[in-house]
Amino acid sequence: MIHRNLWPLLLGLFILLSCQEKKQEKADLVYKTIKVERTSQTVKVGYSATMKGKEIVEIRPQVSGLITKILTTEGQKVHKGQTLFVIDQVPYQAALNTAEAALKVAKAAEQTANITYESRKQLYDKQVIGEYDLQTAHQALLSAQAQVAQAQAQVVNARNSLSYTTVKSPVSGVAGMIPYRVGSLVSSNISESLITVCDDSQMWVYFSLSEREVTDLTMQYGSLDKFIQTMPDVALLLSNDKEYGQKGRVDAVSGIVDANTGAVALRAVFPNDDHLLRNGGTGTVVISTVRDNVIVIPQTATFELQNKVFVYRVVDGKTAQTAIEVAPLDDGTSYIVENGLTEGDVIIAEGAGLMREGTEVNSKSKK
Repeated sequence: MIHRNLWPLLLGLFILLSCQEKKQEKADLVYKTIKVERTSQTVKVGYSATMKGKEIVEIRPQVSGLITKILTTEGQKVHKGQTLFVIDQVPYQAALNTAEAALKVAKAAEQTANITYESRKQLYDKQVIGEYDLQTAHQALLSAQAQVAQAQAQVVNARNSLSYTTVKSPVSGVAGMIPYRVGSLVSSNISESLITVCDDSQMWVYFSLSEREVTDLTMQYGSLDKFIQTMPDVALLLSNDKEYGQKGRVDAVSGIVDANTGAVALRAVFPNDDHLLRNGGTGTVVISTVRDNVIVIPQTATFELQNKVFVYRVVDGKTAQTAIEVAPLDDGTSYIVENGLTEGDVIIAEGAGLMREGTEVNSKSKK
């Protein structure tokens, strides 16, 4: 058995050995650090996007009737003015014939009224008839002329209605699906259009930035107009994650912030000569920004506190918490530092969120 007087000595020895082990562990703990340098950085940021054709036209009939011909196919390229559908023309041709016949009758009546008026005018000049008879003949002529004008309007209306039976494409583009077939009864109030034609020679690609990003960019460039003018061309990743072969240009920024999402919509225009892009498609707009002579640090070297970004600088062998300002756009792995660090500073490279102020650092530069 151990004598009771030896217990304090053993306890002190145990504490001394524990402290030595902790000091050894602390001495063996090495932190990775980075020496801050200036460099050039290309920041690429992707935003989910949807595509719309330059013009999208739902074609609907202007008259009622049965479809007698369908002169296009789904997915076919069509040209402006090309006939796509023919609606039964028989009743409209008959209506035109009737209107033209009525016009001939009206013109004949007008000629008769004109002859009568001229005759009455001569008799009036010879004082054979009175002014009443002359005025009556004149009113009859005016009435006949009005009948001719009305008949002419009916002819124009009937001719237009007949022309509407030939449904033509108002734009060049690609035809969509056709929900109707020959023999289908259609009218101007049908719920589903005959066909949709999309002009996809250019594709409008819509994406959104947060209100904060737009505000930062506006302040950085001075105005939205300057932002649009100086913004570099953007790339487009397709749904298969492959980059589209041509670049696009941002040409519009919405002046309204979406109340539900807090986002601002932007539009980029992409050429679509090969018709690879389709209306309703999705993709990712990639904005690339090149910054020269800037300080770039990995995001693993930072942590956030109350919407501010911090790093730990190594000063005289100890950590010093430092607030920094970073550029609004980042690539998800690194930050461009606008303020807070200078070239030559040494910072903790990893695990900054676990560090504490004044921690002694046995540093090891990160390669």
